[in-house]
Amino acid sequence: MKIGCPKEIKPQEFRVGLTPAAVQEAVAHGHQVTVEQGAGLGAGFSDDDYTAAGASLGSVEDVFAADMVVKVKEPQAVERKRLREGQVLFTYLHLAPDPDQTRDLLASGVTAIAYETVTDRNGGLPLLAPMSEVAGRLAPQVGAWTLQRANGGRGVLLGGVPGVAPAKVAVIGGGVVGTHAARVAAGMGADVTVLDRSLPRLRYLDDIFSRDFKAAYASQAAVAELVAESDLVIGAVLIPGAAAPKLVTRAQLGTMKPGAAIVDVAIDQGGCFETSRPTTHQDPIYDVDGIMHYCVANMPGAVARTSTQALGNATLPFMLAIADKGWRRACEEDPHLLAGLNTHAGHLTYDAVGLALGIDVLAPSRALAA
Repeated sequence: MKIGCPKEIKPQEFRVGLTPAAVQEAVAHGHQVTVEQGAGLGAGFSDDDYTAAGASLGSVEDVFAADMVVKVKEPQAVERKRLREGQVLFTYLHLAPDPDQTRDLLASGVTAIAYETVTDRNGGLPLLAPMSEVAGRLAPQVGAWTLQRANGGRGVLLGGVPGVAPAKVAVIGGGVVGTHAARVAAGMGADVTVLDRSLPRLRYLDDIFSRDFKAAYASQAAVAELVAESDLVIGAVLIPGAAAPKLVTRAQLGTMKPGAAIVDVAIDQGGCFETSRPTTHQDPIYDVDGIMHYCVANMPGAVARTSTQALGNATLPFMLAIADKGWRRACEEDPHLLAGLNTHAGHLTYDAVGLALGIDVLAPSRALAA
């Protein structure tokens, strides 16, 4: 199979879809790989690294002529015009809050498999997990920076100092993002509480991390109380493939301390704060009613080398399965990969996206049989 890897063009996105190690694996399986010139520079991989691994260097046109295009972020408008029926797109999509992208993918006829909806036998999201780990660990770091007075924040040090109390941090969501965020925030010395609605998850957090942070049930009353008390609130709620629920209203901002900070890690799926809107690494913070919002839509891109390597480790087996077998057979043999199918030949094939956007959905099994 011919595999193409373009340079990411979303603002301040420095990751790349294939590492040189992944290229070497694909070439060893008998596939041809074309990497756009300069695609890996932001992650610290030179063109020479790719050619040494067996890739050919090419233009963006060369890359999008491939049978399968492997990316990191959702294709931008100019990239979507290059997609075609019979081609496989393997990347993050986050379609539920993005009707324009969804419409363009359907019009192109491309077979789009989304990293964020591929599953595993334990009900997890193995291709989302590594970026969730990175984003979770980054969240307290960028939250601490947002709290600095020069950035409009309260001027509170997350860990405090002897004689001065640490910052209060609320993490809404106890999944992968929330757990990693809580661990890092607690390691920085903050007073951390994680909120979640799953009692088994709360028991797990209490059993493993009770010495590091508190875990509480995410009732509306508890969320409202903790939001009002906290210096930093981290939104870490995910519904696979669907738009994130709005858990903190604008009215609740009025109960927060002036200069308190919000970090919305769920912004790729629309965000879990009513006042959230996507920002970039170049201009990451904005103020709503005196509360500082950090809503960068590609947080892991800030640590592009670590993120690219972590993502590549997770995506490689699936990418090779698609290349070796073709997408149809690979999905027939692996229902977890089939769960990643979001569009095919002009049809939407993921229920949560159809529900969010009001679009009819073709069952993935029927797409396989077509």
